[in-house]
Amino acid sequence: MENKEKDRSSVFHRAWDIIAQDKSIEPDEKEGILKLIQVLVEAAEASPTRQEKDNQVKTFTQEVISKHALMVMVKQQADELDALKRIGLNLTSSLDLQTVLDTVVTEAMKLIKNARAAHIFLYSRGALDFGASLDSQGVSNKPIAMPRPNGLTYLVVNNGLPIIVEDIQAHSLYVEAPQEWHGSIIGIPLKFSNSIVGVMNISRSTTGGFTRSELRLMGLLADQAAVAISNASLHKGVTELANTDSMTGLPNRRALDERLQDEMRYARSMNSKFSVVMMDLDGFKNVNDTLGHGIGDDVLRHVFNYLAEKMRATDFLARYGGDELTLIMRDSDMEVAGIVTNKIIELMKAYSYPIPGSIPIQLGLTAGIAVYPLHSHIASDLLRAADAALYRAKKHNRGKFVVAKAGTGPLDSLSFSISKKD
Repeated sequence: MENKEKDRSSVFHRAWDIIAQDKSIEPDEKEGILKLIQVLVEAAEASPTRQEKDNQVKTFTQEVISKHALMVMVKQQADELDALKRIGLNLTSSLDLQTVLDTVVTEAMKLIKNARAAHIFLYSRGALDFGASLDSQGVSNKPIAMPRPNGLTYLVVNNGLPIIVEDIQAHSLYVEAPQEWHGSIIGIPLKFSNSIVGVMNISRSTTGGFTRSELRLMGLLADQAAVAISNASLHKGVTELANTDSMTGLPNRRALDERLQDEMRYARSMNSKFSVVMMDLDGFKNVNDTLGHGIGDDVLRHVFNYLAEKMRATDFLARYGGDELTLIMRDSDMEVAGIVTNKIIELMKAYSYPIPGSIPIQLGLTAGIAVYPLHSHIASDLLRAADAALYRAKKHNRGKFVVAKAGTGPLDSLSFSISKKD
């Protein structure tokens, strides 16, 4: 019995030596293979001689390894097909550019073992702009650094080929990189119709090359991502064109209606307020009547863009129609709306449109304010309330603003007291 145990131990050592030398087998899978060999060795113990046992052990081991390699390859191909199916479905589910970019970096993080972060930079007119990012902690759209002119990302654009850096700390591209940057990284061009639309960078916490399977999947992801980004960019361009006033370049009534719905949803989810300000140019009719519609259109173009440049980043200014503008201010109550509207009125007082050989044109501005949810919970009614307030301001308080009528008297009285102080 003791000799049989020694024989079995010797068999396992020889089998393990054979398995250990095969670098294609993952370390965590080797133990499972050895257990399988144990079963086969026990079945081979009926063999009469040591030589036959040794031969059988070697044969069993090699066969197990061979079958394992085949199963690994089959599983790998199945996993790749699943990944491609998932990627294809996710990338074609939306035409929103940011959604597409977020999907690409999410899928990229799934393809690479020990992935630390994935970044996409969009390329247009010789410049790279940040598109999306995701790191291993789940933090999204926070770039580590913007592309350097002599860095990896621009190098990928200029070469048009993938670039692999197996050790960041030892590579010349990262001589001046922070000490905490380590591991490996790959930069892949996103090409559509022989044009580069972006670059996808994927970094790992480990050094060394990427496997053939990873490179193949990342290449396929890059191909699909380039098509999806191009389609989404085209859709964005068409949408922006449809939502832009052709004369002034400002958002049009259609864009205004969409933004109002977005602000409604945001305010409801955040339990916050927002303001709508309807504005009308004072004296503009006289410009059209005396100088003609050609000059009138040019005046509108200059005035509206002058005001748009003065708006805050969070404000949304649209052309409502004719010489009317609509301003939407997020997270603003009646007090904030009143302060901002007064500033806009003062800006118009300081503006003049030069006419060669004539006195410059000076225009005024009158406004009506409505606040969600004080004046309405419905977008169209909120807009109507602000428009009605504008009508009353033009009739009784030209050059000032009036707040929309509310369900109670005190609010309306307060609105007139505010506007009369200015």
